[in-house]
Amino acid sequence: MVRRNWLIVTACTLLGLLCGGASALLVKPTYTAETQLFVAISGSGSIQELQQGNTFSQARVQSYVKTVTTPIVLQPVIDRLGLDTTPGELASKVRATTDLNTVLINISVSDNSPVQAAAIAQAVADSLISAVDSLETPKSGGSSPIGLSVITPAAAPVSPSAPNTRLNLVAGILAGLIAGIAGAIFRSAVDKQVRGENEVRRVTDAPVLGRIAYSSDASKNPLLTQTPSQGPRAESYRQLRTNLQFASISAPSKSVAVTSSMPGEGKSTTATNLAISLAQSGMTVCLVDADLRCPMVSDYLGLDRNAGLTTTLVGAADVNDLLQTWGSENLFVLTSGQIPPNPSELLGSAEMTALINKLEQTFDAVIIDAPPLLPVTDASVLAQQVGGVLVVVGSKKIKQHDLEKSLGALELVGGRVLGLVLNLLPAKGPDAYSYDYQGYESVEGSALSAGSGGRDPHFFPGAFQGTTDPSLHRSEDVAQPVAGTRRASARDR
Repeated sequence: MVRRNWLIVTACTLLGLLCGGASALLVKPTYTAETQLFVAISGSGSIQELQQGNTFSQARVQSYVKTVTTPIVLQPVIDRLGLDTTPGELASKVRATTDLNTVLINISVSDNSPVQAAAIAQAVADSLISAVDSLETPKSGGSSPIGLSVITPAAAPVSPSAPNTRLNLVAGILAGLIAGIAGAIFRSAVDKQVRGENEVRRVTDAPVLGRIAYSSDASKNPLLTQTPSQGPRAESYRQLRTNLQFASISAPSKSVAVTSSMPGEGKSTTATNLAISLAQSGMTVCLVDADLRCPMVSDYLGLDRNAGLTTTLVGAADVNDLLQTWGSENLFVLTSGQIPPNPSELLGSAEMTALINKLEQTFDAVIIDAPPLLPVTDASVLAQQVGGVLVVVGSKKIKQHDLEKSLGALELVGGRVLGLVLNLLPAKGPDAYSYDYQGYESVEGSALSAGSGGRDPHFFPGAFQGTTDPSLHRSEDVAQPVAGTRRASARDR
């Protein structure tokens, strides 16, 4: 939390430091002068009289301390030094104390002038001596039994006693740090954006199968094949592919729908690159663009989408005639076709169920790019017909309650959530996802080349394995591959 709001914490700490320094510079310096008096009692000097006198003196000292700040002591000081003040105002500058079981009186005076502080302290000591002598003198005549003597004369202080610059700076830093942490706590409490895995964990216990960092080149080069094979982006999709193996180990079918809560979270990019990654592992993969409201797969792969999913669902053509191969891998694409007026009805139809079953019997994996969950019901309808659902979560794109509604919608229709994919994660900061690729060698590449036909024998055991129908694999009924790829010009939904 502090790392995420480090700017607020740092700004508040620096502001506190600035305030502490400003207070030390703007406040007038105060100087404190001190003097000390000794209280004695007159006696013959015998041991018994000395003990009695010492006890008597200690008992009287507390009274003399209280007397220091009274007008009987302070008014003569004002008259003597010609001060333009009152006894009450002067009393706020004077402080008298005594140590326990002693007959010593400590007097300290604070003033903006070191010389005047010393003069007042000395005058107060002299005035106290006169006042005690007057108060303790018997009315019947004779001398006072109590005598006060100055044992430490007041001297002008060299350095100010206040402000304490070091203390002010430390206090400012601590106050600013506390204010910054309080601000970070408040911001975290009111900010409900999904930024990383911490926020996801507050909503669901579903596993996070993939973490894909944001790349500034992703909008121009969205495909896995357009990035370095050992780069962070490529490795992220390979890790997603591997994690999906374990999440789908008990899946009843080979089809996976990729969706998101809202548009703009990167579901189409994720679905396309996941299909490419699966094909690179040696599997035969069918990528279906089922986002019949804003199809993007054909734009990413540079394929024709005039005839595709909607074409076969309405019975205008057989799926064998509509599949298009892409690249040199085992990737077959069924584009969206013409955008229909009733996408939900088409995706929930018996024809869609039959099509998915047919593709599952033919391909090792069927990846379906589904519409977002919250704006429309298409993905919820489709989730009932596939083996599992991958939910793409875009960092800083949705709030926690949006993700909660999306997962609740899937749970309501009985959809099986295989896991989440965190997308658009920042490259730096507390929510960053990074990996050290220096000196990395592709263990997957060597492992895949050792298998039968390059296929990873451990991928999707019991789920994405089966016989392959040659009638749908590079036959005359299948459209020829489109040379190269075309950069996407539209934003992924």
